[in-house]
Order: sequence, then C-alpha cells, then structure tokens
Amino acid sequence: MKRMLATAIGLSFFTLVLAASPLLAQKDKRAKIKASAIQVEMIQSDEIKLPAEFQVALYENLIRQLEKSGSWHVYRDGDRNAKGVEGLVVLQSTVRNFKEGSERARQVTTVAGATSITVHCEFKTPDGNSLLEQDVNGKVHFFGGNLRATYDFAKKAAHIANENLSTPGRGN
Repeated sequence: MKRMLATAIGLSFFTLVLAASPLLAQKDKRAKIKASAIQVEMIQSDEIKLPAEFQVALYENLIRQLEKSGSWHVYRDGDRNAKGVEGLVVLQSTVRNFKEGSERARQVTTVAGATSITVHCEFKTPDGNSLLEQDVNGKVHFFGGNLRATYDFAKKAAHIANENLSTPGRGN
C-alpha cells in the first residue's frame, strides 16, 4: 500500500513538472534588454519620510551590487561620461514604502522589529521610454542592523538587472 501511494505521489509530481515545463521555457525565451551600461539616478523618496542614512545606503548598495553582478559599466547620477554611451539604460528608483524596525526588538524576539522597504525600480532609455518596471522589497527580519534592508534591496535589484539586461557580446 505504501509503495502504491509513493508511486502515485511520484507520478503526480512528474505530471506537475511536465505541465509546468512550457511555462518555464517561456520565461527563458523572454527577450532581454540590450544594455552596455547603466546609469543609476539618485533614489527618490518624495512621498515617504526616509532617514538620510537609508537614502544614502540604498544608493551606495545598489551601485556596489550592480558593479559586482553585471558585466556593464555603472555610471552614477550626473556623470557626464554617460552622455552619448550606446546601449545606456537609466535606472530610476522611488521609495514606495518604508517601515523602520527595531534592532533591539529583533534581538529579543524573532517576531517583532522587522525593517522593510519597497522601492519601485524603472529601467528606461536615456530619452525616458520605459523598458522594465518592478517593485523590489528589502527586508531584515532577524539579525543585523536596520540598514541591512538596503543591502537586501540592492541584491534583489541587481538580480532583476541580471535577469533582464543583456550586454552585447555576452551571449545571452
């Protein structure tokens, strides 16, 4: 009886994998955006009251993670060298939600004290045409300082860039 149940579960899983495989294949066939460079604009937080150290940490962590993970050149906001670069993509980011947690509460209990931030990232052409938009969340739940949420955001945003941008000659 156990063997029949295990076989049935195995067949059900196999059927599920086969049914999902066309969906997985479609994801991989999505056309990537050609980009030889990214210019990262300062992160805006007009509607959300964001402490200065968070705004700076968001920007600096994002720059670092993009430089570390991609094979494109990363320009800072206002860098004149970015003008006229072929294949330039501009990244505009706006803070949509911010909840500063308590490091002390995280040390005492694993339930309270989480810090979270949601940033809307928009990849654009230099003339302002939108190529890709996505909300990215950064969180710190258990250990680490509140600014760790900015690092989590930056890693996720760099991952999105890697998944959706392709450097000419990189083969993807």
